[in-house]
Amino acid sequence: MITWYGHACFKVDNVLIDPFIPNPLCNLPYDEVMDGVDVIAITHGHADHLGNAEELSKTYGVPVVANHEISVYLSDRGVEAEGMNIGGTIKINGAKLTMVKAEHSSDISPTISGGVASGFIINDRVYHAGDTGLFGDMELIGEIYAPQVALLPIGGRYTMGIDEALVAIELIYPEIVIPMHYNTFPLIEVDVMEFVKKAEALGVEVVVPNIGEPLDL
Repeated sequence: MITWYGHACFKVDNVLIDPFIPNPLCNLPYDEVMDGVDVIAITHGHADHLGNAEELSKTYGVPVVANHEISVYLSDRGVEAEGMNIGGTIKINGAKLTMVKAEHSSDISPTISGGVASGFIINDRVYHAGDTGLFGDMELIGEIYAPQVALLPIGGRYTMGIDEALVAIELIYPEIVIPMHYNTFPLIEVDVMEFVKKAEALGVEVVVPNIGEPLDL
């Protein structure tokens, strides 16, 4: 089951990724968002992705999985955090997470390192690309992990835009693509239907979910 909460925040099975809640697209109550969540995963240290991980972890007793630097930062703040790094896999609370490369910055603040940005393969079938530009090793992600579903940023400016995301699809070639990281703020506004039409012409199914509506894919 996959549920989108705006921006890059998704619930995939029992994993909540990048809990930027509330955000301009979503103001659902925490209890609804956290229902069924056993793990929180963070792709990088920026505020619109690290989000409210600290509060949610402490309130609901859910561990956070992140890169080493973010896990240390959260642990120092009293959060139950599990560190990992690119290429590694962790099995925790019934979820399997493999951390993969992303091309993006990650610092939590100008003085606090957030390590390097990443994406995740969740439960061997869903690829959350995180905030990233296009990079050639996406082809390896497709070859090695063969994700059925790819969650790809399309908003441009800070991540891939539509045209780059279309190339990413050809490198990864999933069965289903869900766009993310668009229309949250004016600087990343795009026409999502342009992406849908162009992506479907490549032979993949594109799903644009409603906020908070679970998808059984």
